[in-house]
Amino acid sequence: MSRLVAVSNRISVPKRGAVPGGLAVGLLAAMQARRGMWFGWDGETAEVASPEPSIARKDGVTFASIDFDQAEYKDFYLGFCNGTLWPLFHYFIDGFKYNDTQYEAYQRMNQRYARELLPLLEPDDLIWVHDYHLFPLAQRLREAGAKQPMGLFLHIPFPNVEVLRVLPVYAELLQAMLAYDVLGFQTDADRDAFRGAVASVWGQQALTPGNTVTLGGRRVVTGVYPIGVDVEAIQREAIDSQGTDAVKRMIAGLLGRRLMIGVDRLDYSKGLVERFKAYERFLETHPENQNRVSFLQIAPLSRADVRAYAEIRRELEQTTGRTNGRFADTDWTPIRYLNRNFPHDVLMGFMRAALIGIVTPVRDGMNLVAKEFIAAQDPADPGVLILSTMAGAAREMTSALMVNPYDSRGMAHAIQQAFNMPLSERRDRHQAMIEVLERNSISAWHTSFVDTLESVGGRAPQLKLKAG
Repeated sequence: MSRLVAVSNRISVPKRGAVPGGLAVGLLAAMQARRGMWFGWDGETAEVASPEPSIARKDGVTFASIDFDQAEYKDFYLGFCNGTLWPLFHYFIDGFKYNDTQYEAYQRMNQRYARELLPLLEPDDLIWVHDYHLFPLAQRLREAGAKQPMGLFLHIPFPNVEVLRVLPVYAELLQAMLAYDVLGFQTDADRDAFRGAVASVWGQQALTPGNTVTLGGRRVVTGVYPIGVDVEAIQREAIDSQGTDAVKRMIAGLLGRRLMIGVDRLDYSKGLVERFKAYERFLETHPENQNRVSFLQIAPLSRADVRAYAEIRRELEQTTGRTNGRFADTDWTPIRYLNRNFPHDVLMGFMRAALIGIVTPVRDGMNLVAKEFIAAQDPADPGVLILSTMAGAAREMTSALMVNPYDSRGMAHAIQQAFNMPLSERRDRHQAMIEVLERNSISAWHTSFVDTLESVGGRAPQLKLKAG
């Protein structure tokens, strides 16, 4: 069996007593089954980056980590990745910025990833690259002589070509992506957007049967692999954590009220400002529910040194203050807004205790919180998921209460509907979504992608762009 090498901008080395969540669960399981290696940034910055990766081994997996110097962090990570690609791929044109210096840093950093990864590779490895930070990595590895099968999975949305054209180097990045053997997307819409972009550059003839792209005699597979969760593991965490101090104190603090919970990184794609305003409208238009429900929003700080994120934090604090000032009572705080994280198992315990889970991004590739909320519920008395139609998860979890995150009146109505939903309907909706989660599990996600990668391969020639 071939070794699996996962490459991502950031790696997560398991720590004693810590429960991994989200992507780490799937990647670790896949790598443990194949004596794998995980390569990427360790999250640290230094005045001068180390010339080679640090190697650690744990639970049958090799972790190869690199650090960034300050310029790499500023121009590659904060600059081109999070100031250019992230807003563009999430359709935030107003937040999009581009300059050549940062793009050059992006290319240099991918060259560095390739240079430091190459000596660690074995001839029969399968290389699975993750996300927008590393679009050019396969191209750089192939230029250096690597012939192993390489696949890329994009966790975020892929934008329509009419949005993508805003990026001056969009055709170069498309060319770089076609150096992979397999390209994986969260939804059909994302794959279709990518194929539409390819057709706009190379013509419709590049789109070949079986959702492949064929150029220069070389065939690239494009597939849809919706990332999932481990339902059984989340259920165990949610049940076991009910006995922890953190969950007990949270429940005691409700004083018998029902709980609505949101768990998101502090990011403008998550629709937090719109969500807070919708909750304020709910309290305003349904006064009978005042002092009967508490909204707990957990939003760990994300990219705090990016100006746009500081502005979101300030607006959320203002909205929280206004709502609590208008509606709070001596024993009730309508919004509990926390800029901190909790262990994954504790979060699952919080979710199990909630009547409503609210997941309302204005654009999201998938959103695993929506899936975790459903998996964490008590099937005998499950909560209700309110889900944005702009999340990739909405394509699968059709039994959630669907909302437009920009429609505060519609969202307020959905909160009221969830708050008063009969138990029988809650059970029916929950059962339908659990069946989807069990079918599209985290195991199915990594197994299907790796199986596809193992079935294809070959060295990618340089592709010539046509003008356009």
